[in-house]
Amino acid sequence: MIISRTPFRISFVGGGTDLRSFYSREPGQVLSTSIDKYLYVLVRKQIGLVEYKYKINYSKVEYCKTIDEIEHPIVREALKMFEVDDTALEIATFADIPASTGLGSSSAFGVGLVNALCALHGRYITKAQMADLAAKIEVDRLGRSMGKQDHYASACGNFNIFTFNADESVDIEPVFYRPEVKNALQKNLMLFYTGIKHDASEILKHQQKKTADKMTVLREMKNQVIPLREMISSGSNLHRFGEILHQGWMLKKSITSEISSPEIDRCYEKALAAGAIGGKLLGAGGGGFLLLYVEPQNQARVERALGDLLRVDFGFDTSGSRIVYYDQDPGGFDIVSRLSGNNPAVANNAAVGEVFGVKSRQEFVPAEKLVDQKRS
Repeated sequence: MIISRTPFRISFVGGGTDLRSFYSREPGQVLSTSIDKYLYVLVRKQIGLVEYKYKINYSKVEYCKTIDEIEHPIVREALKMFEVDDTALEIATFADIPASTGLGSSSAFGVGLVNALCALHGRYITKAQMADLAAKIEVDRLGRSMGKQDHYASACGNFNIFTFNADESVDIEPVFYRPEVKNALQKNLMLFYTGIKHDASEILKHQQKKTADKMTVLREMKNQVIPLREMISSGSNLHRFGEILHQGWMLKKSITSEISSPEIDRCYEKALAAGAIGGKLLGAGGGGFLLLYVEPQNQARVERALGDLLRVDFGFDTSGSRIVYYDQDPGGFDIVSRLSGNNPAVANNAAVGEVFGVKSRQEFVPAEKLVDQKRS
């Protein structure tokens, strides 16, 4: 049995420039981080006589005899990609945060599933490859209207700048910070659940259609990345963090009317009136979580002003997607050996990425060690 743990993400600035409709014209760039709210994926080989080859347990339970019967789109396409039709599997998922709330849940699930499936056949994979494969499932195989930043933020963890290039490669640059700066940001950021779920793909579909007309706005959003990085790295003028979030939110709202709503606008205005410096709705928009930058002396007032909303305490994650439980027999399926014709010259750490055409310029983020030792 394999269990992966993958963090949800918070995107601060640059969102929307990770869409293909933008980075096919010019490089997109975002600054984001991961938080200590997680999605878990359990993958277990079914042993012995089983009536159904695949048991998939999420908000519903599926019992299927073939991969094509599986209704869950990410599971179905991942199993096809990994060619596991000769292995009976049970897959289950559970999370700290509900889906469709703006924290990148579908991408976290895709990353966690890819991580677990690679671990199941005992192969190393870099975090960049993990993110690329998960993005290929959602963007290319399923044709979803979405960007790739969520996959990278969940896979890599910590504070990073991701640059998206027209050739589909992604540059990954860590944001350096002192511990006291990270603690200050964590102390000043408040997260509220609006109670509104949304269909991110539909909202992003509208946004993609507007990209050509909104290039100037999207460039302004991208241009916030470097100033915010310098602020985090230097630790100076942190109150400007909230101001930058506010400016970015105003720009984002101008792209399409589906991003906000009168109800969300009222909540945001209440927060500003109570002392918040700035903030934004996380994710594509339309609902989910409201992130606010509020100095400690004003937080009680803001919480009272938003009394109808649930506040969710959080911290920052630094590890990204990782395997937290590994226990299997040595005879698991092996996609790398299968696709490389059992040639040890190509069945190496990079083989998984090469087989699926992964493109990434990221080298420095260390891969999770998927097989430390078998637990008894």
